[in-house]
Amino acid sequence: MKYKWLNLKQNDKLIVFFNGWGMDECVVKHLEPTDFDVLMFYDYTSLLFDENLIKRYKNKYLIAWSMGVMTATLFDIKYISKTAVNGTMKPIDNKFGIPAKIYDLTIKNFSDENAKKFILNMFDVDTKLPDLNRDFENLKQELIALKNYNANPNFKYDRIILCNNDKIIPTKNQAAFWGIEPNFKSGHCPFFNFKRWDELL
Repeated sequence: MKYKWLNLKQNDKLIVFFNGWGMDECVVKHLEPTDFDVLMFYDYTSLLFDENLIKRYKNKYLIAWSMGVMTATLFDIKYISKTAVNGTMKPIDNKFGIPAKIYDLTIKNFSDENAKKFILNMFDVDTKLPDLNRDFENLKQELIALKNYNANPNFKYDRIILCNNDKIIPTKNQAAFWGIEPNFKSGHCPFFNFKRWDELL
């Protein structure tokens, strides 16, 4: 697991952001941190984590997106609030996530072209695609690794952002998992509809 500080100003409050599969900071770098430090985790080919990164912060807030919704549950971090964005704790699941057959076919047929098509489906048609700086072979390895992780069933999210037009993790499957209706108009990546990190808390 990799990390990157998106804001490090020695603030008292920390937002921990668990990114989605295949992503880097390009989807959230426009968000204003206001009075928060912001630490992003991404690339879940491994789950190595240095607790010293966040040790000094008493006030920690979680925002997790897509595959990050499941991955964030695997770490024993005490948060004041926990927001899940377009993801479930069963992200590879016929009823509650991406159908297993589709996920396996994505891995089997993985190529530069197919990866680009997959990533394109994350965004609304009128969104200017961000510049993603990830190696495609690494993306495939991350897909494979994610199949081996299972969420902590005792983990509880406080806020769910569920978009109405998710082409990656079907909206109806997310709605079935959380027991709620869609509450935001967007595709799988809604971050360009926000200006500040604290709007997601």
